[in-house]
Amino acid sequence: MGEGAEPYIAQRPKRADGRRNYDAILAAARKAFESDGADASLEDVAGQAQVAIGTLYRHFPTRATLVEAATRDGLAALVEAAERLGTEREPLEALTGWMELAVGHFSTFRGLVGILTQSMYDEGTPSHAMCAAMHGAGERLLTRAQDAGRVTPDLTAEELFDLLSGAAWARENATPGHDGSVRFLHHILHGIALPHAP
Repeated sequence: MGEGAEPYIAQRPKRADGRRNYDAILAAARKAFESDGADASLEDVAGQAQVAIGTLYRHFPTRATLVEAATRDGLAALVEAAERLGTEREPLEALTGWMELAVGHFSTFRGLVGILTQSMYDEGTPSHAMCAAMHGAGERLLTRAQDAGRVTPDLTAEELFDLLSGAAWARENATPGHDGSVRFLHHILHGIALPHAP
């Protein structure tokens, strides 16, 4: 990719046969990532989608483009949730509710939290634009909670996302039945939240 070139973002084809293949690959990829993590075999994905590996690569030239397409809706949902929560709930409740949703999405499959962390700061990755939008949505909720005096004012958006990534890593790597991310998130909130002013 040349300097300044935009990363390739997969788009659903206009032709019916192309849409069928695209949708089948994406559905198979989501299942494979959830069961085997970010390093799931693309040959297996193609097999499950009942397409040739060349067809997969025509739609998704790299693993990163396939991961981006598989997680795009989840990131978009986080952006929408931030806007909705910001209007429906008081500032700390809105931020808390959104943080819980974010941890859940960041740990959708093994390896995703690392991919999203890299994509947040690397404009050359396919997931960067959606990660940046999601980051901005979370930052607005944080600022609103800080302006209301409900969250410690020295917490930066980058630090918030580091904390969320830590909680997501705990969830991603939890043994069955021992998800410590909820308690991890509780400790985070205990550390950053401020009491209501009298």
